[in-house]
Amino acid sequence: MLLIEDRDDVAVLRIEHGRVGALDVELLNALAEAVTACDRALVLTGSGSSFSAGVDLRRILDGGRPYTEELLAALSRTFRVVFDHPRPTVAAVNGHAIAGGCVLALACDLRLMSGGRIGLPELAVGVPFPTTALEIVRHALGSRAGRVLLGAQTEDRERALSLGMVDELTEPGELLPRAVALAAELAARSPESYRLAKVALHRPANAAMQAIAGGDAAVLAGWTADDTRLRIEAALAALARR
Repeated sequence: MLLIEDRDDVAVLRIEHGRVGALDVELLNALAEAVTACDRALVLTGSGSSFSAGVDLRRILDGGRPYTEELLAALSRTFRVVFDHPRPTVAAVNGHAIAGGCVLALACDLRLMSGGRIGLPELAVGVPFPTTALEIVRHALGSRAGRVLLGAQTEDRERALSLGMVDELTEPGELLPRAVALAAELAARSPESYRLAKVALHRPANAAMQAIAGGDAAVLAGWTADDTRLRIEAALAALARR
């Protein structure tokens, strides 16, 4: 579900998990473990036409509250591990980066995009936004965070660039080489200075995350509510008709 490739001083982590790189507990745990174990710059990318299309909604319906609670914890843990990785991180967004997939990209220091759509449609589906994800979005998008999150839309790459959701556009064949080159360029700087700069930049977001370290009780309640399950079922049915 996760391929790791060494490219000189850069590790490339490629999500290969099903057709759309859906985020489930197993993939999230594998990502968190791989990023934690890595002491180099990272490039995170996907396979095919998707970077990651977000959480596996079917698993939420099938697993009920126990699985959903485990999933939310895994999401927060993985987002924070990527966000606070001390070395440079670059998201090579090769295709659709939706919901949790978008947050995963926003957790990286830089984002390049070659195709697909990117966005945060959680509110359109009816699931509350976890605090860890929200603070990463706020950090990455600044004053545009509310517009993107509350709008609950997905955007093409040109619109994503104008909103600050990505930093650079490339052609598909140039995406990974460019991402690796940028990661290597950042990694050539003083590792300790880079780490300290990220700590300082992330301090407001991490302080807000720490304030809910005991868990997002209201978010969990929202994700497991009967109305939310009905909305998820409707969203899955709509996808099946496409």
